[in-house]
Amino acid sequence: MREESLMSLRFRRCLPLTVAGLVVVGLSAAQQTFRSGVNLVHVPVVVTAKEGALVRGLTQNDFQLTENGVRQEVQFFTEGASGQKLPLHVGLLLDVSESMALPLAQAATAAIRFVNALEEAQDTTLVDFDHTVRVARFGANDYPRMFERIRSKRASGNTALYDAIAMYLQSTNDQDGQRVLLLYTDGGDSTSALNFGQLEKLLKQDDVLVYSIGYLDRQSRMGLPQMQLTTLARDTGGDAFFPEDARDLNAIYAKILDELTSRYTLGYLSSNPKDDGTFRKIEVKVTRPDAAKAKVRARPGYYAAK
Repeated sequence: MREESLMSLRFRRCLPLTVAGLVVVGLSAAQQTFRSGVNLVHVPVVVTAKEGALVRGLTQNDFQLTENGVRQEVQFFTEGASGQKLPLHVGLLLDVSESMALPLAQAATAAIRFVNALEEAQDTTLVDFDHTVRVARFGANDYPRMFERIRSKRASGNTALYDAIAMYLQSTNDQDGQRVLLLYTDGGDSTSALNFGQLEKLLKQDDVLVYSIGYLDRQSRMGLPQMQLTTLARDTGGDAFFPEDARDLNAIYAKILDELTSRYTLGYLSSNPKDDGTFRKIEVKVTRPDAAKAKVRARPGYYAAK
């Protein structure tokens, strides 16, 4: 088990952003890839039928992918969460600030159940945060210790949500394969050094798939927190959920698990080799005739590293 805190983590990236007196740097070109030594752009894709059912069993030839309108050749393809081709790493971000006191016990139980169900994951990085951020990575053999840590949390302090996500990105920079981050919070940041725009750009430079779960009991359901949590998820190809009650969490985690085990991962070498810092728009379509009306959800694009 590896553990890092906001005060001890060494930041190694290159685009300066100040966090609590330290320097968070921009993301390297490797973070737009599968981190396997080949500079593939990583595109997780979820396909649903008109009635919302997940579409399984598609092949590489059933997809068409463009970058800035230019057709790209899909050179890597896999379905589901299997680690045979692409190792899976899970991140759990748990807001333990004072405003999360009421639903924290239910959130802990649902998160533990989710991790136990996702057997394909090689490890889990736990980030719990209030006004400070604590990061620890656990292998499967250490999960009992992680579960004990999750159950022991007590809500207190303010909320450094943006900094916590940035810390997760930094601490998992060395992980090869696919990363999935589950974020549980009420969405109300109060103490981060990063602002929302800076965080959004960091995520667009990265290849993590984010699922936001916003418990907005004390926030407006049509306000800024809901909009931001939805944006953070959709920018990565993930989704956002806003339970009316903490008892709904098990059903939400089950839906996320279903998506992870049925999603597709496409990889391609961009026909534009320039690392010019520009945003590249990605569009994915299903071309198989019997699935032509299916809905496709994928990351909308990425920043080419500079």
